[in-house]
Amino acid sequence: MPKIFVIGGITDSMKSRLEPEFQLVYADDLESPKSWLEKNGDGVPYVLTNGHDGIEDDYFALLPNLKLISNYGVGYDAINVDMALEQNVLVTHTPGVLDAEVATTALLLLLSCFRELRANENHVRSGDWEAKGNFRLSRSADNRKIGILGMGRIGRAIAGKLAPFQPEIFYHARNKRNVPYRYFESLEAMAGEADALICITPGGESTRHLVNADILKALGPEGILINVSRGSVVDEKALIEALQNNALGAAGLDVFENEPHVPEALRLMENVVLVPHVGSATVETRRAMGDLAVDNLVRHFADGSVISAVPEMARGKPA
Repeated sequence: MPKIFVIGGITDSMKSRLEPEFQLVYADDLESPKSWLEKNGDGVPYVLTNGHDGIEDDYFALLPNLKLISNYGVGYDAINVDMALEQNVLVTHTPGVLDAEVATTALLLLLSCFRELRANENHVRSGDWEAKGNFRLSRSADNRKIGILGMGRIGRAIAGKLAPFQPEIFYHARNKRNVPYRYFESLEAMAGEADALICITPGGESTRHLVNADILKALGPEGILINVSRGSVVDEKALIEALQNNALGAAGLDVFENEPHVPEALRLMENVVLVPHVGSATVETRRAMGDLAVDNLVRHFADGSVISAVPEMARGKPA
């Protein structure tokens, strides 16, 4: 049986599909995954990982016969694709199957910020409603100007889910897309016109701290920032300062710079809605993601092809 080196957790459904055809070696069960690879890495053709854990650059040299890295997730910035290309290793991910769920999470956070869900809930749970009366008025989410940072599959899904609220939607991306929304070449200019900015751009060094103090200042004291992309996209220190100084109205965050660590300042603010990186975390969506990650492995073992290679694979010709 060919070996799969498994980095991070996988579901029982994934295990049940893989175990009849592959020998699964779990990095989490090894005292020293690197030491194990030094002794056994030449017998491992497959790695199964996820968008958070990825694969350490050092592992590539220890896996001389690696053929495929199957990523259980759509984001793959924790995988050095350039190194994979140099070693003729295919990299796959799970696009498409989680778009709607992540879009729902973005919508949930956006509505929670406009209607001050956290503060309203605290007003009820604390007994203040009974003791002090009604809570202050919040703001409507209807007819808003919404800027979307990134207009890939998930960005388009977010725009679609926003439609019932009759927003004016515009976007910033590396390239203009064939979509019926206004394009901004400047992220800062877009933030200056937006009531809310939703981040759904890929992570990595090219987008690190793309949302910085200048962007937050442009968004303004009534502006709302939603991040369902990667924590690295937003300068977390600048975000905290903007919120503390009332230079930004609210934030809804699914991702953070140093997960699972979330700064205490963010945890204490009533105008910040926090969820623990659960954008795609439903039973149905994770099953679909797992199925696609497994399908890529099974397909490659059967005939050497894959279903959903990452776009960069077109630059090279992995075996």
